Amino acid sequence: MTRPQTIQIFLPTGSPTGVKEAELTSRLIKTLYFPRTAFDKAAKREMAQFTGVYFLFGKDEEGNDMVYIGEGENCWERIKDHHRKKDFWTDCIIAGTKTNDYNKADAKYLEHHCLKIAEQIGRYKFENYKASSLPSITESRESDLLDNFETIKILVGSLGYPLFENQRGTDKVIEKDKFYCSGKAAKAEAIITDEGVLVLKGSTANLKETSTAGNWVIGMRKKLIDRGVLVSNGKVWEFIKDELFNSPSAAAGTIQGRRANGWIEWKDKNGKTLDELKRK
Repeated sequence: MTRPQTIQIFLPTGSPTGVKEAELTSRLIKTLYFPRTAFDKAAKREMAQFTGVYFLFGKDEEGNDMVYIGEGENCWERIKDHHRKKDFWTDCIIAGTKTNDYNKADAKYLEHHCLKIAEQIGRYKFENYKASSLPSITESRESDLLDNFETIKILVGSLGYPLFENQRGTDKVIEKDKFYCSGKAAKAEAIITDEGVLVLKGSTANLKETSTAGNWVIGMRKKLIDRGVLVSNGKVWEFIKDELFNSPSAAAGTIQGRRANGWIEWKDKNGKTLDELKRK
């Protein structure tokens, strides 16, 4: 169960889009975020040299979200090497303790755990993914590090990268929370989340667009086809995994293959529209 929390963010350069240091004031963990364009400014922050884990975020050629998860006794030395050799990333987050208490084994354990959880969640593709070895640590230290991970999870998500957040919000979708969109051969189910409309795996979309679909709808569907999210069986397109849309209309348009008002197209099991339930 989630609970209210307060995050403190410091902007050392004064820019809201530049370097940020974020922390839960009552916890040991702190994060340093910077866009790659502010690489030289981030280098001046003391925390850049700390022992910990780091995350490089970017996109692949198809527009899929990508991440590289690493660790270092001096994170900046590793990141400098990635700055020279890796092209895909645009943003970085370093996570460590406020007093630089981690040792190599701590960092290796957190790297291993972060990779495992991120792979389970499946929101990001991995750049040069490899399962890191699990170091030998005491049971009590493992408990401390797992608690630290929960803070890292919150801070990384709050900085705009929900790497460890289940898109469904829970492992089990309750039937009463579902909305439905259908037409012609299409039949889709979705849930409404804090991030948008999550169309569920197994939903189907009409095979062809209408003549008035427009470039917006055609473009959205093509991207999902290119990414392998939509797969044709000759009669419909099928979602082979959950897919998040930032608006009800984007989701409905993709499913119907035409321009669509998602606030009216999406209905609950009783036939009430999203508009009736959420806006009136």
